[in-house]
Amino acid sequence: MTRPLVIGLTGATGMIYGVEMLKVLHGLSYPTELILSDSAKRNIQIETDYSLDEVCALAGRVHSNKDMAAAVSSGSYRTCGMVVTPCSIKTLSGIANSYNTSLITRAADVSLKEKRRLVLMVRETPLHKGHLELMARAADLGATILPPMPAFYHKPATILDLVHQSIGKALDQFDIEHNLFARWEGPEHKKEREAGDGPKLKSAI
Repeated sequence: MTRPLVIGLTGATGMIYGVEMLKVLHGLSYPTELILSDSAKRNIQIETDYSLDEVCALAGRVHSNKDMAAAVSSGSYRTCGMVVTPCSIKTLSGIANSYNTSLITRAADVSLKEKRRLVLMVRETPLHKGHLELMARAADLGATILPPMPAFYHKPATILDLVHQSIGKALDQFDIEHNLFARWEGPEHKKEREAGDGPKLKSAI
């Protein structure tokens, strides 16, 4: 039986990363447990064309961020880990300091203490030293810091191509198979694709 992936959506900009991850996993019929902060709910309205109900419908189960008795708050509930996308600095701070005043930070703490994968897609720029120290502290505890960093070797043609590449990198951490972007196979394969001998993504440049 496939263990579910816990997904936390927080109030940082970049809500499209969380929504698209839910869409991808829903399409793969991969089980998910969704937790949304109040700020995330507001950002869904601000940054996307989706309603809160539409986003929640993509998850296998949805938990209130205030429900500290939810299944995902306990280490005895088996999951494959957790991803927070986008991850605000406030949430990063709570996780780095085990300040578990919400279900998102508690579920993240559970992933760390149970030695499960925790991926934090931190969204902030520029970063001051305090932000960097929080990331280092979370990494020391066992978290993977995976900020959305656009890559261009796969010749993205749309914003969604860039979003999917970051999502794919996060899903790789959980060994979840996907075809969200063309993987780098070396310069010789790049030449083959450009010559028409292999799959090719349209360039926006």
